[in-house]
Amino acid sequence: TVVETKGSVPGKRGASMIVRADGSTLGTVGGAALEERVKALAARAFETRRGGLHHFDLRAWAPGGLPSLCGGSVDIALEYVASRPNLLLWGGGHVSRALAELLPPLEYDHSVADDRPEWVGADRFPHADRREVVEAARLWEVFSLEAFTHLFVLGYDAARDLEVLAASLERFPNAIGLIASAAKREHLFAQLRARGFTRERVARIRSPIGLAIGSETPPEIAVSIVAELVREQPPHDLTYFRDCWSR
Repeated sequence: TVVETKGSVPGKRGASMIVRADGSTLGTVGGAALEERVKALAARAFETRRGGLHHFDLRAWAPGGLPSLCGGSVDIALEYVASRPNLLLWGGGHVSRALAELLPPLEYDHSVADDRPEWVGADRFPHADRREVVEAARLWEVFSLEAFTHLFVLGYDAARDLEVLAASLERFPNAIGLIASAAKREHLFAQLRARGFTRERVARIRSPIGLAIGSETPPEIAVSIVAELVREQPPHDLTYFRDCWSR
């Protein structure tokens, strides 16, 4: 967002542009070399997960100036906005149900999958984007890999959980969490290594999940998981916006 200008500039105060992760844009802050520089800074922001306030001199003849003949200068505030969390819950049991109830107020999307039809009905998950009855090994044939930021394996059967984990380590690039006792976790990890997954790849699976708050009941476990999700989200540092608009 253009927050301050001086002299002749192509983008007036308040002009905004969205830069997506793939480099595509919506809107404009002035075009030409200025916009290309902003896009490069946005690409860096995706890596650091932080924005900032940037000053650009639009005088090509000035030291450090952009190749522009506009003659003025512009300050642009860059805000990093994280992808809206979208969770895939494997298993429609008590923890999944309690977790799903906490997500809508946070505007976190979720879908649920289980191989038991009676556990994924609208009566149990009224706010889910999708409720699918699917075999564990076919999970990623039904759901899009790119759609989800997190997979939580909250199943009722170790053999089925193993199939979900194996398929996900092969294909799913984002966060994988597993709820399990210490014994079940070690059993599943040993089985994954026996299938050829390295220790480093198995270590992608976060288990236990949730903040350590002494949770025991499904609602308490759900609260701990949501608290960890919230902590993962980058803060919205809008100080530079407030400072600029108060000038």
